[in-house]
Amino acid sequence: VGDDLQLIMTHRKGEDSKEIHEIAWNTFKRAAEAAKDIGLYGAGQDLLKDTFSGNVKGMGPGVAEMEIEERPSEPFVVFMADKTSPGAFNLPIFRIFADPFNTAGLVIDPSLHSGFSFEVMDVVEGAVVELNAPEEIYDILALIGTLGRYIIKRVKRRSDGQVAAVISTTRLNLIAGRYVGKDDPVAIVRAQHGFPALGEILEPFSLPHLVPGWMRGSHYGPLMPVGIKDARPTRFDGPPRIAALGFIVHNSKLVGPSDLFSDVAFDEARRMANLIADYMRRHGPFMPHRIEPEEMEYTTLPGIMEKLKGRFKPE
Repeated sequence: VGDDLQLIMTHRKGEDSKEIHEIAWNTFKRAAEAAKDIGLYGAGQDLLKDTFSGNVKGMGPGVAEMEIEERPSEPFVVFMADKTSPGAFNLPIFRIFADPFNTAGLVIDPSLHSGFSFEVMDVVEGAVVELNAPEEIYDILALIGTLGRYIIKRVKRRSDGQVAAVISTTRLNLIAGRYVGKDDPVAIVRAQHGFPALGEILEPFSLPHLVPGWMRGSHYGPLMPVGIKDARPTRFDGPPRIAALGFIVHNSKLVGPSDLFSDVAFDEARRMANLIADYMRRHGPFMPHRIEPEEMEYTTLPGIMEKLKGRFKPE
């Protein structure tokens, strides 16, 4: 999606398997080498280390991984975003699992009625808190509205603790200490039979909500749902895109995919995204198009402030 590769794998070795993570790392390394061989720009820029250390977490690639007991039919959606950060999933994931105006099953499906728990990560402090919906909805919203710091990492069904969704939470600039490209997050969401229906999972993306990223990772823009053929952000390196592939796992093997956002029903969301992009671009370097100063600390702005420091005088 865009300039990013996503590796979708099934296996029987559990989460955080060194063997599986090493396969993933070697795959990305080989892909980066092939890209460098033909001179592609920024090849391998998200691979922040040279040597595999047992787990790809903290090495650059985003990871969304869940261990499940396969149902007779196991449908799920893989969401893949480009030109944005993990906080882009906060609003849609909340709406899927906590908003009855989006997910009718929260009201009328007994298997969803007891709600879901949200594991929210403070990516600055590296700490996690688990909050329950519906009774702690206001606390959840108080955190996840801050997209750059508090990120939904995992969602579980409260009735039995079954994992419902996982989201990659890697912030590349926090690892590298500099801007090395936006984080381009991914998410896996289980569907049907005790989880939200496929249509309930896709519905939040009918609103192209504003997310941080876009050009140089320094601008807010609309998250445009697109089919794979349109997942190539070019206007001002954007606007940010999200694609969705539907799969079924059967006997541990992937069946699919179905290119879910290629549906014409999302044409209006794309049109709206283009209108929002026009409006935001007319702000140029001014907020709210440009992201807030705290998020700019990994761009050239600190160097500019250092250069001008001696020229600021008391009024």
